[in-house]
Amino acid sequence: MAELPIPELPTAPARCSGRFTISTLLGMEESGRGPYAPTEGAGCDSTQPTHLSGSTLCTRTFGYNTVDVVPAYEHYANSKGVGDAGKGRPSLADLHSILKVRWGSAVPLASPASPCHAAGISGIPCNGLPEAGLEEAAGEPGRAPAPEPVRFGWVKGVMIRCMLNIWGVILYLRLPWITAQAGIALTWLIILMSVTVTTITGLSISAISTNGKVKSGGTYFLISRSLGPELGGSIGLIFAFANAVAVAMHTVGFAETVRDLLQEHNSLIVDPTNDIRIIGVVTVTVLLGISLAGMEWEAKAQILFFLVILVSFINYLVGTVIPATAEKQAKGFFSYRADIFAQNFVPSWRGPEGSFFGLFSIFFPSATGILAGANISGDLKDPAVAIPKGTLMAIFWTTVSYLVLSATIGACVVRDASGSLNDSVAVGSPGCEGLACSFGWNFTACAQRQSCRYGLSNYYQSMSMVSGFGPLITAGIFGATLSSALACLVSAPKVFQCLCRDQLYPLIGFFGKGYGRNSEPIRGYMLTYVIAIGFILIAELNAIAPIISNFFLCSYALINFSCFHASITNSPGWRPSFQYYSKWAALFGATISVVIMFLLTWWAALIAFGIVIFLLGYVLYKKPDVNWGSSMQASSYNMALSYSVGLSEVDEHIKNYRPQCLVLTGPPNFRPALVDFVGTFTKNLSLMLCGNVLIGPWKQKMPESRLTADGHTKWLMKRKIKAFYVDVVAEDLRSGVQMLIQAAGLGKMRPNILVLGYKRNWQTASPQSLEDYVGILHDAFDFKYGVCLMRMKEGLNVSRVMQAHVNPTFEAAEHPEENGTGAEQPRAQVGPADPAALAGEQQASTVFQSEQGKKTIDIYWLFDDGGLTLLIPYLLGRKKRWGKCKIRVFVGGQINRMDEERKAIVSLLSKFRLGFHEVHILPDINQKPRPEHIKRFDDLIAPFRLNDGFKDEAVVNEMRQGCPWKISDEEVDKNRAKSLRQVRLNEILLDYSQDAALVAITLPVGRKGRCPSSLYMAWLETLSQDLRPPVILTRGNQENVLTFYCQ
Repeated sequence: MAELPIPELPTAPARCSGRFTISTLLGMEESGRGPYAPTEGAGCDSTQPTHLSGSTLCTRTFGYNTVDVVPAYEHYANSKGVGDAGKGRPSLADLHSILKVRWGSAVPLASPASPCHAAGISGIPCNGLPEAGLEEAAGEPGRAPAPEPVRFGWVKGVMIRCMLNIWGVILYLRLPWITAQAGIALTWLIILMSVTVTTITGLSISAISTNGKVKSGGTYFLISRSLGPELGGSIGLIFAFANAVAVAMHTVGFAETVRDLLQEHNSLIVDPTNDIRIIGVVTVTVLLGISLAGMEWEAKAQILFFLVILVSFINYLVGTVIPATAEKQAKGFFSYRADIFAQNFVPSWRGPEGSFFGLFSIFFPSATGILAGANISGDLKDPAVAIPKGTLMAIFWTTVSYLVLSATIGACVVRDASGSLNDSVAVGSPGCEGLACSFGWNFTACAQRQSCRYGLSNYYQSMSMVSGFGPLITAGIFGATLSSALACLVSAPKVFQCLCRDQLYPLIGFFGKGYGRNSEPIRGYMLTYVIAIGFILIAELNAIAPIISNFFLCSYALINFSCFHASITNSPGWRPSFQYYSKWAALFGATISVVIMFLLTWWAALIAFGIVIFLLGYVLYKKPDVNWGSSMQASSYNMALSYSVGLSEVDEHIKNYRPQCLVLTGPPNFRPALVDFVGTFTKNLSLMLCGNVLIGPWKQKMPESRLTADGHTKWLMKRKIKAFYVDVVAEDLRSGVQMLIQAAGLGKMRPNILVLGYKRNWQTASPQSLEDYVGILHDAFDFKYGVCLMRMKEGLNVSRVMQAHVNPTFEAAEHPEENGTGAEQPRAQVGPADPAALAGEQQASTVFQSEQGKKTIDIYWLFDDGGLTLLIPYLLGRKKRWGKCKIRVFVGGQINRMDEERKAIVSLLSKFRLGFHEVHILPDINQKPRPEHIKRFDDLIAPFRLNDGFKDEAVVNEMRQGCPWKISDEEVDKNRAKSLRQVRLNEILLDYSQDAALVAITLPVGRKGRCPSSLYMAWLETLSQDLRPPVILTRGNQENVLTFYCQ
């Protein structure tokens, strides 16, 4: 911990309340204040001006003054990135930077990266609290507190809501009919299969919802924050739509019941179908009004519906034990009978839906209400407790109710009955067929004609007929259908609102606006209302139910996969409080959900998957700027780590050689041509690192490094360059490059080629920078790197052109267009760098971004360097922009052996399979250059000559003391032939390659300690001067990078 010096106080010492207790901290948290926010009457009351909060300075929790703070809730609230400073916690710079005592108080000399310094705040307590936090802590006298939004517990908010949604229209109107079709045994199987899927999903959603704070958005929020925006966005849209359609399904179920009542009393409004439409539209309009009244009214309505359903269910169970009247017997009810149970135990398929999976598709939506509580997660007091507890309890009690209902009604009611009292006969009458004959009823005639109006197979209102008091069952149907419709009507807009606010898709942001203290999505309600009316007009329950099944199953599959994926990534952030889940059970749940989708209606499953894939592709293409710490990110890290470690175990082979480049770009936006050149041939092929050496004091440059690194990476991504950015702080350029050469990369993914720009200002630059530049080339060779040096006629550094856009932290060198290395000369810092400005600046266009047409790429393979001089142009030629270019290879040779040497090179190239067929032999490469060109070279080195008159080595070394770049007369003489070779090569290049798209030449090597840096630079200058196309001087590390063997 950082101790503060305790200055002598001019007045009485500050009052300190001593150590903070846990209750004190919790009390402060609940009151909305941080433990260190200055408040009236807080026990610390400093009488002196201070730049730290008074309570922090006075706190003697550990027996001495410290800027450190004890752990507290708000330090971790709303933290997103790894580097986010927690609210209220001092920064690292506040703790370990030098403290300056001013006005009797200790103030950390924070670095520019600290929150207070970066914000430019002067005279404000630098205690790590953001301005908003200080304002909140201070409070505003006389201001009324904002009204608290309505929040629900696990019973009222989740369990009752889920049970009501599960106890939908299917319970009363379709479960007896399904029992008649499938029999009690298969009906239980249908129920248990559905419950298996929903229970596993309930366990998965419990795990996900307890792995961190859950906000509004329900299912969409949980999936998107777990699997990422790609899958989360697509399933959020589908799930919101499925809930909107579910409103229509439950409303149609209600309308069917009302229509049947009207039909019994011969009071139809128009006709049976249109009556459903009229009643449905009126009903959903009333439900919309309840929803718009607010969550409090909606919750009260749900409790009322819950009580009605419970009473109706008890009423039904009582009815099953009351002896049947003659009217009820005529409709097929005979109380509990073993032979009725035995007959109804086996299936009796009828009609177009008469199949196991046909009935499963109709029943399954009744089990889909398990997400009703999670969908209003933003309105729960403690979602992490309420969602698991309420959801699993709701699944248990509703499953029991379904099983009891199917067993009891299957033991009481026969499948076919006429409803006519005239069909009663004496037991054992001849000509009577069927089970009812043994009970004194003959339903044979209507059963054979399939015209029976009553019985389990024909009468949807069988529960009402069995019950002790029929109107109570009708009330239960009203309660179940209306409560489910209301829950879906609330869920769909809530999920859709969260999706709209995340702005993953265009044109839907309009529906994200919230109103009132609960941020009600009124626009979302209206959209759901319109969708529901559209499906209500179908007016056929059995047609609507299968549509929803696939969408809900798709949601369940992704919820289970989210849990499984988060578990197998082994992310330290996956720490759910709910432990009763299994990743393999979650995977099974996901798999079985997908299988059931295709077994129900394969074409609807394909449509659902098609929609998911389309929406997934859109988000992948748009790449929204969100970071939710998803399991996909954790999985990407796991895969990268696994493959990187695995790569370390693989022995290198020439066939798998890849040019992995460390590019000395400096800030990448300063040398876009160099970035584009290397990015072109390394894209999707090999590693590219953009290196930047920040020259200057470490303490001054480190904040700059932290601030700009993210901006440079984003600039590369915006330019679609697949590369990493890395920087180091060093006292000089050469030592910085040495650090990069040694430390850059990971395992086998390490650079093997150093790429840098040509230093055009070498003649006017400081001698030391010239020594450093050539020394970097020597260092690269010492570390067994290949070297690729690039020269363009117009230069590489565009920083002067971009001055309006450049980060003010940097200032280019004195002659920026001449500087070819990856470093910038520092100037006084004006303000903090803005990474967003770096990423958003205008992109400079370069020759490597344009179509090259039918030009040539000329390779001058003068010396055998292992083949790197050939490989880089070959990789460049494989790209679309360079694909039309013809590659020509030039090699040196003797005039009397031209044909033999050409055939030998063609044969060698054909074995390399590079596709280079045009080979030119240069027989005149050893001719003497023209005198004017020789004179130009001599004039070039003249300022750097020692003019020692061929004195002995000791005298020369003494004369060259302090200026090792000087060239002695002996060195000029010894290297004369090599110097003339460069002059002659330049003449050949001007003759053959003036109109080429690119010229690649083998880089000459100067012997370390024997070739002064100025002489070596004169060679490079002479070799590449006056050429219009870009020139790359390449030298491998003298090890093979090409092979013609297959093993």
